[in-house]
Amino acid sequence: MDWNGKTVGYALTGSHCTLEEIMPQIQRFKDGGASVVPIVSNTIMTTDTRFGSSENWQKQLKEITGNDIISTIVEAEPLGPSKLLDVLVIAPCTGNSISRLANAMTDSPVLMAAKAQMRNGRPLVLAISTNDGLGLNAANIARLLITKNIYFVPFGQDNPQQKPNSLVARMDLVPETCYAALEGQQMQPMIIERFHSA
Repeated sequence: MDWNGKTVGYALTGSHCTLEEIMPQIQRFKDGGASVVPIVSNTIMTTDTRFGSSENWQKQLKEITGNDIISTIVEAEPLGPSKLLDVLVIAPCTGNSISRLANAMTDSPVLMAAKAQMRNGRPLVLAISTNDGLGLNAANIARLLITKNIYFVPFGQDNPQQKPNSLVARMDLVPETCYAALEGQQMQPMIIERFHSA
């Protein structure tokens, strides 16, 4: 995919178990010629987990993108008036962020960036990763599915035996979904089979 001349906003929220999966996708945007603007939630900036330290994830983001990380609401707000981003992807997008986005709550840098992108009528791509996608968050996902200019990275149940409500996107399809979104198209099929645990 040719991303020359495009600016991609890449926003990360706190599904720490998927961060290793999404770093290569950010690299793919860069390798394709895109300018990538990293945007992170407070959780990414402050939380160390068994999946890696906050410092390590921040370091990787800066090294891959070559840009400073947007990590405050104040830093994210100018994305609206500047119309900087051709496409914004939130990957991973947690259930918490899905809920807040669906209910117009703007209380994090990532959600401020999303609000700015929607204000400009430009594509917002969501790569969901939530344990309650088929639970209480199903209503929020449904609301976003019918919202103009919002697109979903294909997703499915990641562990239906042990976590039947859990939905996770195919993170390796993030660039392809963004490319389709720039053409006003939802990548299909959107609901896919991921894998079943034994």
